[in-house]
Amino acid sequence: MREFIVEADGGSRGNPGPAGYGALVIDAASGETVAEAAEYLGTVTNNVAEYRGLLAGLRAARELDPTATVHVRMDSKLVVEQMSGRWKIKHPDLKPLATEAARVYPPGRVTYEWIPRESNKRADRLANGAMDAGVGGRAAGSGGRAAADTRAARAVAGTSNAGETAGTSNAGETAGTSIAGETATVPTVGWGAAADMGAPATFVLLRHGETPLTPQKRFSGSGGTDPSLSETGRDQAERAAALLLRRGTIEAIVTSPLKRTRETAAIVAARLGLDVTVEDGLRETDFGAWEGLTFAEVRDRHPDDLNAWLASPDAAPTGGGESFASTATRIAATRDKLIAAYAGRTVLLVTHVTPIKTLIRLALGAPPESLFRMELSAASLSAVAYYADGNASVRLLNDTSHLRP
Repeated sequence: MREFIVEADGGSRGNPGPAGYGALVIDAASGETVAEAAEYLGTVTNNVAEYRGLLAGLRAARELDPTATVHVRMDSKLVVEQMSGRWKIKHPDLKPLATEAARVYPPGRVTYEWIPRESNKRADRLANGAMDAGVGGRAAGSGGRAAADTRAARAVAGTSNAGETAGTSNAGETAGTSIAGETATVPTVGWGAAADMGAPATFVLLRHGETPLTPQKRFSGSGGTDPSLSETGRDQAERAAALLLRRGTIEAIVTSPLKRTRETAAIVAARLGLDVTVEDGLRETDFGAWEGLTFAEVRDRHPDDLNAWLASPDAAPTGGGESFASTATRIAATRDKLIAAYAGRTVLLVTHVTPIKTLIRLALGAPPESLFRMELSAASLSAVAYYADGNASVRLLNDTSHLRP
């Protein structure tokens, strides 16, 4: 009996928002890709797009050989667990899609396997290509097929950079927007409420306390300036520690390697009785020759470089600094590493303005310019929960209530 492998993915830029899917069918014996499918869906949720990708892959396999067995590989934990019968299907938009998928082949002829995002890049590229073509060729939400062919091994032209510089992404790849109505839940106590797919990895994001450079609003990254906390900053860290102790949800502490974050983390760790792990990926952006300067000083000394930096995430500060696009790539890799290491746990990440804003931006699927539209105070707390299927929910942003008298 012939065996096929189906790899499928779907994404929504906005959740719900402009969406698309991608799927491919592989001959298990030869490893050859024998069919590809992709479609722009208009405005739907990420989960609906993932199920539509599954359906397209199964139908393409059936057209090639209705007697074959099929092994489905997807990075959506939700779809895999629901189709395997281990999770209940609650959302009314997903039930008919799951029922339809189960009817494509007789029971027992299809198996499901969850795979990491990086192992599902081909289907992701097809899904992003469909979204690119659909949004570029018609108004978002109009629906319809975009440069796809489910009957032949034909790839969709055009792929996207998954959210790092374009500001849009397949939610299953990097953006991680929350699942509308299916698994995104509001916690009743603290951070990290359980959902159908189990407890998320929850990152409580603590910006370090104030340094002597903070009230002067000087660029202070990782490119040379490494100030210690001021007396005010140490007091802020103590206040944050007291709040986190009352919450009682923090299970581990990870910090940037810079002095101000390590000092903040040490104050919190002493109060919570936890060890501190240093993660280099959480360091602040390197601001190059701008380190230690105010915005006005940079504008006077390097006006062209500053204008370019404000206009494009790919532009780097003068003197070999780090662009926001490079920072986002580093932060996304660090995020994925920590999610894998702390699955199902609530972890305090002590870090800086740009890494925290970037984590929030990626979780929301927001464009790079949103970094300039967030306020993030010294010793403020934010929180993001990351679910097993790659989606995320922003729980808190710039909470400074613990710093008030």
